[in-house]
Amino acid sequence: MFGQSKIKAIKAGRLIDVVSGIVLTNQIILVDSTMIVEIGSAVTIPENAEIIDLSNATVLPGLMDCHTHLSWQPGDNYYEDIFRKTPIDYAVLAPVYAKKTLDAGFTMVRDVGSTQLIDVSLRNAINAGKITGPRMLVSTFALGSTGGHTDLVGFNPDIDWKGNKDFTGVADGVDEIRKRVRNNIKWGADWIKFMASGGVLSEEETPGLPQYSFEEMKALCDEAHLWGRKVCAHAHGTEAIKLAIKAGVSSIEHGSLIDDEGIQLMKQKGVYLVADIYNDDYILAEYTKKGYPEKIINKERMIGKLQRENFQKAVKAGVKIAYGTDAGVYPHGWNGKQFFYMVKYGLTPMQAIQSATINAADLIDWKEKTGSISKGKLADIIAVDSNPLDDVTILEHVKFVMKDGTVYKNEFGK
Repeated sequence: MFGQSKIKAIKAGRLIDVVSGIVLTNQIILVDSTMIVEIGSAVTIPENAEIIDLSNATVLPGLMDCHTHLSWQPGDNYYEDIFRKTPIDYAVLAPVYAKKTLDAGFTMVRDVGSTQLIDVSLRNAINAGKITGPRMLVSTFALGSTGGHTDLVGFNPDIDWKGNKDFTGVADGVDEIRKRVRNNIKWGADWIKFMASGGVLSEEETPGLPQYSFEEMKALCDEAHLWGRKVCAHAHGTEAIKLAIKAGVSSIEHGSLIDDEGIQLMKQKGVYLVADIYNDDYILAEYTKKGYPEKIINKERMIGKLQRENFQKAVKAGVKIAYGTDAGVYPHGWNGKQFFYMVKYGLTPMQAIQSATINAADLIDWKEKTGSISKGKLADIIAVDSNPLDDVTILEHVKFVMKDGTVYKNEFGK
């Protein structure tokens, strides 16, 4: 019945079934190699099984963060980050960020923008078992217009640190955009990400305005779909959100200024909202100390409050929600802090957990492989001391992490 590897038997005192939305008690989960092979209250534990006793814990699927940047985290000085650090500096630290993310209970992430293909190398090293981290889907260079959120704006025009002009996400016009999509896929992108509107943490000054035409967005989505890739759109602005939805994206990132029409479009097209509603607190508390220009801080003051209000409207209207934090904007490993805000702004604790498990798996097309503790799925399993349905902030303190059947953290003992 079982393979040659030693069976692991997890005794789960409470188990959150994210498919049915209920809590089961006194469950036995049998893991053979990387897979869940049996689950239930009357499962017989094989004699040779390794027992993992989580009978005093709450067990749930490994969490997923659909908006991370594992190759980056702000240092102590904004200008030093731009002018003194090389891609090697970021590559050296990326494995540290990956381990912190896995230790926080996030067994899979969608990484939505990197430089110099650090994300590809990190993903491949994790998959090969050379370093420890979450399973990754990567998007390489985020695409955007000249002068837009993915470009270097506000500095001496003689400054040029890109080197190879083909090794960038800056693209204008249908033909150039199609080439950039193909380049990203050639270099290893699982997803395509683009900047539909301006942003907050750059010095361009139009966070709410579109930075691509509809024709450009449509060409980008069409090209990605030809190659079997889905598309996510960074979109704060009202019109940019609607253009991106009509162009064919699968998720809207941020969605700060979405209006009622945009909400209805998202529902109609089945597009997910991935809203980073925690990091406003961190940016406003810490980024002035890091030397970020005041105009960036002012953009966050304007955008952050509206984002949370409009997230609440989208939740109430029934828009599909997937968990995404923009980790890297704040310290990696803090991904779980967003659960509190998702509940504060409209989700139930169960819905918030579902957004980071079964919903996230649906968005990234991994629902048949992970996202729930189910027979035949990958053994991505975490545990916490108490029931997060009573206090969702317990998910900031994950004490047990299993990914692909391997235990990476166990503070409960054996």
